[in-house]
Amino acid sequence: MSDQSAFDTDVWTLTRFVMETGRQVKGSTGELTQLINSMLTAIKAISSAVRKAGLAHLQGLAGSVNVTGDDVKKLDVLSNDLVINMLQSSYGTCCMVSEENKELIITPKDKRGKYVVCFDPLDGSSNIDCLASIGTIFAIYKRISEGEPTDKDALQPGNQIVCAGYALYGSATLVALSTGAGVNFFMLDPAIGEFILTERNVKIKPKGKIYSLNEGYAKYFHPSINEYLKHKKYPEDGSAPYGARYVGSMVSDIHRTIAYGGIFMYPANEKSPKGKLRLLYECNPISFIIEQAGGMATTGTQRILDVVPETLHQRVPFVVGSSDDVNEFLTFVKKHQ
Repeated sequence: MSDQSAFDTDVWTLTRFVMETGRQVKGSTGELTQLINSMLTAIKAISSAVRKAGLAHLQGLAGSVNVTGDDVKKLDVLSNDLVINMLQSSYGTCCMVSEENKELIITPKDKRGKYVVCFDPLDGSSNIDCLASIGTIFAIYKRISEGEPTDKDALQPGNQIVCAGYALYGSATLVALSTGAGVNFFMLDPAIGEFILTERNVKIKPKGKIYSLNEGYAKYFHPSINEYLKHKKYPEDGSAPYGARYVGSMVSDIHRTIAYGGIFMYPANEKSPKGKLRLLYECNPISFIIEQAGGMATTGTQRILDVVPETLHQRVPFVVGSSDDVNEFLTFVKKHQ
């Protein structure tokens, strides 16, 4: 009887995938490939740290607050340092924006390349102590200025992204990656320390059966949102109501939305009139991936990827998911305009 779990001798790793797709691009120098591979090394290291957090006493607060007002966890600091060091040593970046750093991070002159990376090293880190899934999010752009890198290089709309991805540290470690030709999923195989291609050209369903948001803020929502939610819970046409799911770790909620369809929302409310999620390193990379998978991403008034950023840590209202669900939400917004 043959072994059904035969060892794959022609395995598609993420490194191989990125090299192959890079070679197909006219005028490719391999710099982006090198940069993505460095990001992956950081993700592997973060994954290892996340798995060991309880044992290595990495849980709990580091005793400071980051630039956007979140309490900083020890793992946040570690993850941020890992990503910065790995990206700078790739010789592919000129500057970076991190959730954890107030100012633009400028790469030393002798290590500079032509790319800008905006990243959230550990998204959902308030969930670390209760062992819920957390993630890393990143977007890569080409720099647009000559000379010394400035904020202007990072303040590009999401429609200029050349590559975006997220890592999810869940029951397994997964990377979703897009270079503008669809979305692919890769799973970390701890035995060989490599990400293996598990799903090609991932597509989100046109319509789902799940809505996801923090309904505890309903008191502060705009009437259009509460009306939409009522419609999901008590459908007028007698159809089945939508299920509610909310982890509170965006990568986790987004990954489920891509896998099962539906809608994820972090709208503006009275307490956060501009929304809570950050445009450069949360909303733009996720919106790029959602659109590449056939979904939609909107602020409620415009496409996320068309928003021209004004500041590094700018916040925007955020509604993403299956195209039919997002379009239906927009009809409620229009009704109240």
